[in-house]
Amino acid sequence: MAAKTAPILVIKKKGGHGGHYGGAWKVAYADFVTAMMALFIVLWLMGSSEKVKRAVAGYFNDPKGTANLMGTTMSGNGIEVTQNDENTQRLRQLKQKLEAEIKAKKELEKLSSQIEITITAEGLRIEMLEGKNGTFFQSGSATLSPSGQELLALLAGELKTLPNNLLLEGHTDAAQYSTDANYSNWELSADRANAARRLLQENGVRADQVTQVRAYADEMLRNKANPYDPANRRITILVKNGANGVVPQVSPIPNIAASPLSTPKPSSAAVPAKSPAAHAQPPTSSPGGGPSKPSLSAAKSPPASPAGKGLASKLKAALHR
Repeated sequence: MAAKTAPILVIKKKGGHGGHYGGAWKVAYADFVTAMMALFIVLWLMGSSEKVKRAVAGYFNDPKGTANLMGTTMSGNGIEVTQNDENTQRLRQLKQKLEAEIKAKKELEKLSSQIEITITAEGLRIEMLEGKNGTFFQSGSATLSPSGQELLALLAGELKTLPNNLLLEGHTDAAQYSTDANYSNWELSADRANAARRLLQENGVRADQVTQVRAYADEMLRNKANPYDPANRRITILVKNGANGVVPQVSPIPNIAASPLSTPKPSSAAVPAKSPAAHAQPPTSSPGGGPSKPSLSAAKSPPASPAGKGLASKLKAALHR
């Protein structure tokens, strides 16, 4: 009987790497660095001036509407643009004065809850909110009511003294004006904004002071929860903040008709026969000895140089090899 063979035993030894626990430490280290960076930013903000704090807070609240608080100009020349405290103070005084004048008039005092004046990053915003029965405009019409005319005349008396530009907006609620495609809420909101503009200018507002008239129809509802809220029907007058709070004086556009640049000159590339090089070439002689007439083809296109022909022939010969 053959002897049984001994079983073969395979012993595997696992090599260890001391101190190696994978890459989890990298995540923990990144979290630690991020937390430290956030801590330093908070400490920097706590030690900053009030102007910087307002600028940072305004940016996170409205990134697009706070460009005039801090930062640089769009051209990137590094010039610091800070908020004009003098202009802000002027707008605050105007707000207080308008509110006092509205309360002083009995007819407008009853409508004080429908006249909202706020100071935003864009400037002073004056909103005329409609009531159920049509406070400033007749229902479904662009005709101003007596209350609307009186309020706009009062506003014009103060706005005409400012150097700031004005922007007018017209808004409606979600109720459609009519089923006629030729006149909808878009036309109604535009007509109401233009009616307010005309009355402001009739009472002293400069023609170039109103720079924009916008119509939004029901696209920018004040009360989105209730699209049919009468407060969504409103006229907005925005006293805009310009550069440094004051609108710069723009130089008038030159009269193009009287400008010497208005008469186009013929291009030398379009008319090669009139180029100085063509006049500088001497006339060729005919076989009879007299000067020959220049050919039409020579006048239209300059002759090719011999060097160019030689180079072209060498390229053709190289390609045919």
